[in-house]
Amino acid sequence: MTRIALFQSTTGIEPAANGRALVDAVEQAARGGAEMLFTPEMSGVLDRNSERAAKVIRPRDEDRVLAACRDAAARHGLWLHIGSLAILTESGKIANRSFVIDREGQVRATYDKIHLFDVDLPTGESWRESNVYTPGSDVVVVNGTPVGKLGLTICYDLRFPGLFARLAESDADVIAVPAAFTVPTGKAHWHVLLRARAIEAGLFVVAAAQAGHHEDGRTTFGHSLVVDPWGEVLLDMEEEKGVGFAEIDLSRISDVRTRIPALNHRRPIPAVVTL
Repeated sequence: MTRIALFQSTTGIEPAANGRALVDAVEQAARGGAEMLFTPEMSGVLDRNSERAAKVIRPRDEDRVLAACRDAAARHGLWLHIGSLAILTESGKIANRSFVIDREGQVRATYDKIHLFDVDLPTGESWRESNVYTPGSDVVVVNGTPVGKLGLTICYDLRFPGLFARLAESDADVIAVPAAFTVPTGKAHWHVLLRARAIEAGLFVVAAAQAGHHEDGRTTFGHSLVVDPWGEVLLDMEEEKGVGFAEIDLSRISDVRTRIPALNHRRPIPAVVTL
């Protein structure tokens, strides 16, 4: 049995304040007996004003939030999955990048969000992530974490089951889905999609989320979840900010896959025949 923690935050526009909140969350997670902490998408800065945000976005080696988190992880002997940070790349573009940090404070893996959120919602909200971010191209599984093999995704990736199938086929035990879901899409799809992905892949899903009304004017859905391979919700933080805890028993994966061995029954899908 592995105890994990999730940080549900209302990240603002000032990296320094957000970094302090993350360091405090690491301390709370360690004090609560967790072996690994998961944080939401855009844990370092959340700002829809791209010009203002650009002034505080730095390359990886200059990112103070990342440095503070690495130091906190090492100080408390805790693994840390930073859901994502906005990182300036060598090409001059911005990546929406996850970081997995071990208990020595070393970055063990990174993942850049593959699917970018470009939508116009019925509420009038309009989002164009592709105007700011460059998409990733690598599917990433991290070995040797406290939760076994950890597959990495970010937010909108949730709507693309092919990515989760690839992670399952790569023997992931847990898939992280850090997010900053809008309220309309969260109410409609958050729970059902996360449960479906866990059931389809036959593994655990850990989804740390942003929650509440943010400094940049947006409102996010919250409801950080931990879902087991049977689709049972082990933790739902609803709209409460702070650190929550859950217990993960990896033996549950083999139990569920023995009952319904769908992964073993997969066959190549033939071409469509149009009649």
